[in-house]
Amino acid sequence: MRIANEEIFGPVLAAITVKDAEEAVQVGNSVIYGLAAAVWTRDLARAHRIARALRAGVVYVNCYDADDITVPFGGFKQSGTGRDQSRCMPSTSTRNWKTTWIDLS
Repeated sequence: MRIANEEIFGPVLAAITVKDAEEAVQVGNSVIYGLAAAVWTRDLARAHRIARALRAGVVYVNCYDADDITVPFGGFKQSGTGRDQSRCMPSTSTRNWKTTWIDLS
């Protein structure tokens, strides 16, 4: 689907039915962009496995749009390779670091 393969900014949700977590990661990683991804689950171990497997610069678990100016922000693939917003930005500008935000409430 076009909506799943373009980097759309705005209040948009593309919902794609998958059979399991492995297929969800495969679908998520199949696009050319990798700015952000989100996972909703009660299983924290599963959340960590999926977050590690997703090729996105930011992964949100049970939340979305968490942010802190001291944490590196940026994407993978065609969403960029640098990081900004953090005190350590000069050392992270050429690395593909990932930020994972987890809401434990």
